[in-house]
Amino acid sequence: MPLWLVFAFLAAVSAALVSLFGKVGLQNIDSNTATAVRAVIMAVFLIGVVAFEGNLTKIPEIITEKRTFLFIVLSGVAGATSWLFYFMALKLGKVSQVAPIDKLSVVMAAFLAIMFLGEKITILNGIGILLITAGVVLTAIS
Repeated sequence: MPLWLVFAFLAAVSAALVSLFGKVGLQNIDSNTATAVRAVIMAVFLIGVVAFEGNLTKIPEIITEKRTFLFIVLSGVAGATSWLFYFMALKLGKVSQVAPIDKLSVVMAAFLAIMFLGEKITILNGIGILLITAGVVLTAIS
């Protein structure tokens, strides 16, 4: 099994736990405040990982590469807004409906990669994207 597939599966398991833990944790608090606390915890955890790997000295490299840094900043802002909206949706809706709708990001990412990165998809990939879309629609209307 390719290593990228193992990591992708682990990412999916972790993302599923975000939904579950988030829904339980949001019951009596403001979702934006909870997202901010989550972000701080993530930052501390990730800095710890980078330190453990011995890569703290690489941070200035990233910051001095203007284009790289710009896109990392944009990715961070997009991720933060995604978390804000996701936690707002979790607070108000059911995990079984919110989580699948959030996975429309898979469909959107595929289209954006085709449009802006010139990526190609196969017929099988296209069918998969259509099935994800259909699954989201069926989940949302139930």
